[in-house]
Amino acid sequence: MVRQSLVLLIVALGVFAASDSAGQVGPPATRNDEEAIKHVIAATTDAFSRHDAKAWVMFCTPDAQLVTVRGESMNGVGEIEQGLTTIFQTRGRTATLKTLDVAVRFIRPDVALAHVTNQLSGLVSPEGQTLPSHQELSIRVLVKDQGAWRITAFHNTIVQKSSARR
Repeated sequence: MVRQSLVLLIVALGVFAASDSAGQVGPPATRNDEEAIKHVIAATTDAFSRHDAKAWVMFCTPDAQLVTVRGESMNGVGEIEQGLTTIFQTRGRTATLKTLDVAVRFIRPDVALAHVTNQLSGLVSPEGQTLPSHQELSIRVLVKDQGAWRITAFHNTIVQKSSARR
């Protein structure tokens, strides 16, 4: 009886550990999920470099939040689209991104965290001078809804030279 109780306890703990926060057991994230997330990252990088705010927000949840390297916070796709449009018309009018590194970690089968390092070139100062290129690290939370991965939170920061990946 003790042995049977121990086996049941181990099975119950295994089921609990495999469950998401709602207590439902879901299929694990797949290689296809990671590739789909990397596609979202590539598509938003491309949209940024083309200065296409409308294309960028197509990969967001309606209630997404974007925080820029300057600490500007934009909430919802309408505000994000307007904020990016303003950036593309001003300091980012000649800016381009190049992705250097992507690391994806699944929190749950339908929630992922991506760390993305980009090289940003072509920013313009208020005086109209092109600023030196720099690296940025963004942390993106993506959720899978109805089979599609979307960005629900995006926080960007400038990588300091001393902490840049070598």
